[in-house]
Amino acid sequence: MARTFLFRWMKMVTSGAVMAGLSALPAQAQVVCGGHGDVVARLAQVFQEKQLGYGVVGRAAIIEIYVSASGKWTMLITDVKGQSCILAAGDGWENTFAVAAKAHGA
Repeated sequence: MARTFLFRWMKMVTSGAVMAGLSALPAQAQVVCGGHGDVVARLAQVFQEKQLGYGVVGRAAIIEIYVSASGKWTMLITDVKGQSCILAAGDGWENTFAVAAKAHGA
C-alpha cells in the first residue's frame, strides 16, 4: 500500500516537473537538459560518474543515479523521448548497501 502511494506521488511529481519545463527555477539553479547520451557522456567526462542504479516512473520517465569514486553524485530524469534533465547533484554519496555488507562481513 505504501509503495503504491509513493509510486503515484513520484509519478505525479516527476511528470509535473517535466511538463512544467522547469522554467520557474531561479537563474542560479537552472536545470541542465539534453539528449540522454550527451548528458551521460558529459557526466562521465567531467565528473567521472557512472550509473549506480535506476528506477522506472510509470510510463513517463526513468530516474537514474550517477556516482563518482570521490562521492560526487547526480540524479537524472529521462522522458520517453530520450530527453534527460539533471534534477539534483551533490557530494558525499554513501553507498549504504556496501556499508551494510561490510558491517555484516560480506
